[in-house]
Amino acid sequence: MTLSPRLPILLATLGSAGLLGGAFAFQHIGGLTPCQLCLWQRWPHAAAILIGIVALATGWRGLAWAGALAALATAGIGVFHVGVEQLWWEGLATCTAGSISGISAADLLDPTKDVAQVVRCDDIAWSMLGISMAGWNAILSLVLAGIWVKAARTA
Repeated sequence: MTLSPRLPILLATLGSAGLLGGAFAFQHIGGLTPCQLCLWQRWPHAAAILIGIVALATGWRGLAWAGALAALATAGIGVFHVGVEQLWWEGLATCTAGSISGISAADLLDPTKDVAQVVRCDDIAWSMLGISMAGWNAILSLVLAGIWVKAARTA
């Protein structure tokens, strides 16, 4: 019995949609403002969803390799983010040092202006079972990459 690549492509696409939807839910329902690295982790999921839709519409399983690459990209950013959270290495200066880049001196000195606080990449906003959102993204994205590869290799 041969497995169609459509099912793994559908599962991987829905997996990225679920992770991206979860990120938006944490932001808009849970009130957790994402840091810069959190935002970067979202883009490859969006790409994977688009790749999955095109692959399902056209039936071209070669696109599954691009889906795997997108899943690996977000997993890599997630691993980097976990390292920043755990202080294994330094993160981006714009989100670990309390940067105020992009905010003018006039706005900083004007008490009528509401200057949003920088969301730090080295603070863990939420975790489950001792694993942060970035960690869960990395783990689940590696699983999705495996599903994409299975789809690409299925005859």
